[in-house]
Amino acid sequence: MKENSKFVKETLVVKNELLMPNDTNMFNKLMGGKLMYWMDIAAAISAQKLSNSLAVTASVDNISFKHPIEISDVVTLTAQVTRSFKTSMEVYIEVTAENIPNKTKRKTNSAFFTFVAVDKSGNPLPVPQAIPETEREKELFEGALRRRQLRLILAGRLKPKDANELKAIFEQKM
Repeated sequence: MKENSKFVKETLVVKNELLMPNDTNMFNKLMGGKLMYWMDIAAAISAQKLSNSLAVTASVDNISFKHPIEISDVVTLTAQVTRSFKTSMEVYIEVTAENIPNKTKRKTNSAFFTFVAVDKSGNPLPVPQAIPETEREKELFEGALRRRQLRLILAGRLKPKDANELKAIFEQKM
C-alpha cells in the first residue's frame, strides 16, 4: 500500500441514535433537519478518518425522505468514504430505522456528501488515496468520478463538454 493511501474500510463510521420526542415534528416523526445534522456529523467523522485532518462539508447530494422514522426507533447512520480526490472526499451515508420490539428494520435514507480536508486556517489539504476492497466499495468508487463531474457541472465549475466520464456513459448507450 502506498504511503499516502488508506483502505476505505478504515473510514467506516456507524452512529446510533434513539429517536426521542424532542427530535420529532408534530406528527411524532423525525424532523428532516435533525436527520441531516446527524448525517453531516457521521460523514464528517468518516472524512476526517481518511484525511487525518479537519474536514468541512462542501456539498450534499439529494436527500430523499423515503420512509418516516417513528418515535422510539433506533436510527443507524453508516458513513464511509467512497473515493478521494486531491483535497476532497465523497462520503456515502445510509440510514436505517429499527423498531426493536416489532423486530422491523428498514432503509430510510441515503446520500452522498462531499468534504474538503482543511488545515486550522481553513486552507485545503491533500488527502490520501482511498482504496476500495469489497465489490460494493469498488462499485461506489467507480461511480464517484461521474457523480463528482455532475456536481461540478451543476456548480458551474466544469463545462459539460469536459465531463469525460459522464460522456462515456452516453457514448456506450448509443
